[in-house]
Amino acid sequence: MAIMISFMKGVKDMIETFDLAAAANGGSGGILGLILPFVLMFVIFYFLLIRPQQKKQKTRNAMLSALSKGDKVVTIGGLHGTIVEITDDIVVLKVNDVTKLTFDRNSISHSVSTDA
Repeated sequence: MAIMISFMKGVKDMIETFDLAAAANGGSGGILGLILPFVLMFVIFYFLLIRPQQKKQKTRNAMLSALSKGDKVVTIGGLHGTIVEITDDIVVLKVNDVTKLTFDRNSISHSVSTDA
């Protein structure tokens, strides 16, 4: 939170600097004054929204590609099971001794650690 506050203070100081420069020139700031807020918004959106989502998607794709037979997983619906068969798009989970359910590979939420 303190980092965000100091970042916003820096942005405010930068904007004030551009405003003072525009006032010294006697103009309205020209194209820089028009484009700067949009550039700043894009940079903020990139670091607060886009980049974290890309990292999250990358780790999820790595987890899905690392799945193999015998892994214990949880689906997005909360179903726990063990992978008995896996292809590029399909995962077959063994839920108990007789029940096997077929799911899309993207429906796997996370892998359960067996170390605990």
